[in-house]
Amino acid sequence: MDIKQLRYFCVVAEEGQVTKAAKKLHMAQPPLSQQIKNIEKELGSELFEREGRSLVLTEPGRVLYKKAKKILQELEDTVLEVQETKQGIRGTLSIGSNKSCFSYLPEQLKRLRSLHPQIAYQLREGDTSFLAERVINRDIELALVRLPVDLEKFSILRLPSEPYVLVTPVEWPTFAPDIQRISMKELKELPLMLLHRISGTGQFELIVSECRNHGFEPQVICECPDASMLISLAAAGVGATIVPKSTLYGFPNEQIRVLELEDANIAAELGIIWNKDHYLTKSAQRLLELFKGAYPHTM
Repeated sequence: MDIKQLRYFCVVAEEGQVTKAAKKLHMAQPPLSQQIKNIEKELGSELFEREGRSLVLTEPGRVLYKKAKKILQELEDTVLEVQETKQGIRGTLSIGSNKSCFSYLPEQLKRLRSLHPQIAYQLREGDTSFLAERVINRDIELALVRLPVDLEKFSILRLPSEPYVLVTPVEWPTFAPDIQRISMKELKELPLMLLHRISGTGQFELIVSECRNHGFEPQVICECPDASMLISLAAAGVGATIVPKSTLYGFPNEQIRVLELEDANIAAELGIIWNKDHYLTKSAQRLLELFKGAYPHTM
């Protein structure tokens, strides 16, 4: 059994059909089927069983798939590390970011490219659950996200926490013009639009829990994973939203009003995540070093 056969096996396992796998591998179906039969003959075990039109892994197949993926990833990391030893810091750095914490990123990307002009960037945007999946799938190498995330899967460079603020339409007569702070209990009657991940728990649950700690159930009229949409809705007069303070740096708008939450016992946590089991390119390592230098109390 060789590396090429392991790669063939993994693609068949992921596609669930030899036909689809052959198309993805740019090869004919018969030789691919023969390669799978050769592996099964060598191991003395059936690796797939048929369920309708799909192939699913047997128990031996699941064991081989887990080991094969690890071998292929380690080989890919080794090739990359060897190449970088000769080439130095260059190439394309793939990184993702939540919109609500993107304001932390531009300055460090500017500094990185100033130090290493041969670096290029590939940026992706999404909520934490989406970007975490992209990191696991190796579509991106680093992601700047709102926490929490699964600590078993990721390494994390935590950045300083920040307060949440209330964003309301400027036209609302609810608060006096000179008011700059508001208590949590005063949110009880407000129609709120909250950030909510596509999957998993995060800021939505944190804010709802804080409201309950202050003795009321929030009136949530909208849930959305995109901070810019919520701020735009607030500017249009639809309702109020609660976002991390730095979110507003990228969305200046004369149609909104920002109030501090004077008695909130919550803070927005953020950090840079990467896959624990994979080699980080030198450009990714250098970016992390810049963040550590800019925020010396990170961990």
